[in-house]
Amino acid sequence: MTAIREFFRKYGWSYLFILPSMTTFFVFVFFPVVWSFVISFQKYSIARGGMWMDPFYANYIQAFTMLQGIFVTAIRNTVVYTLFTVTTNIFVGLILASLIQPLSHRLRTFFRAAYYLPAVTSAIIVGMTWAYIFNGQWGFANYLLRLVGLAPLRWLSDPDIALVSVTLSAMLTIPATAVVLYSAAMGGIPTEFYEAAELDGATGIRKWWHITVPLIKSTTLYLVVLYTIASFEVFERIYIMVPSGVGNSTQTIVTQIYNNGFKDFNFGVASAQAFVLFLIIASIAVFQFRFLRSDVEY
Repeated sequence: MTAIREFFRKYGWSYLFILPSMTTFFVFVFFPVVWSFVISFQKYSIARGGMWMDPFYANYIQAFTMLQGIFVTAIRNTVVYTLFTVTTNIFVGLILASLIQPLSHRLRTFFRAAYYLPAVTSAIIVGMTWAYIFNGQWGFANYLLRLVGLAPLRWLSDPDIALVSVTLSAMLTIPATAVVLYSAAMGGIPTEFYEAAELDGATGIRKWWHITVPLIKSTTLYLVVLYTIASFEVFERIYIMVPSGVGNSTQTIVTQIYNNGFKDFNFGVASAQAFVLFLIIASIAVFQFRFLRSDVEY
């Protein structure tokens, strides 16, 4: 007890600086997450409170079996969306960062700022813009098809291509974070590596492939994990572009959580689905860390 009192006498005042942040974290993050986990085993009602399910994992079973297994369809749609968007974001971000890296400092700063603009734009505005582009009657996408003599498509109302349209809209959006982080990582690579490669007769492509790409592997890992989490949690784009779901063809995990929790007020099932999402993301993140981690330092 004496040691504890001495510790707080010396350092206790410093904890006052982090008290507001820690209080906010526990009240608005930690406690809601723990309470959501408890609710996932209950039949919960705002008016009557929670009643434990029998069996206790009934909500998890119902999450996968209700409405003819729509949650399984939502998981499949989310995985497809994630595979295409993450791959495209990493590839496009890497290419763009590589192209602007040889430019002058002033031009690099300009392009970094220009490419980062989509990141500060509201997701709602971005979704509405793409909804107008893919409008079946007077959208810009169909205007381009008419110019080349092709028939217009029902981009967001045809269940066969609705998910493709939403995925395409994400793939055609500049990956702002990837461009900025890749550019910063490339700027930190010592020039001696490239000079030594030039002495050995390496071409620009070989230097990029054998020096740049391996030495920014840690940045690639961070971006892959970041974009994977963001893609699995996609909601605003789907909700704005295809609010009807087009016969469940564009349902994702988060839209299912939203429908169960805030439309049907089935909080137990929604909480169970949320923790299924957490387990999926955690499992994928472990896999990504295992195969993309790098011990390279420079």
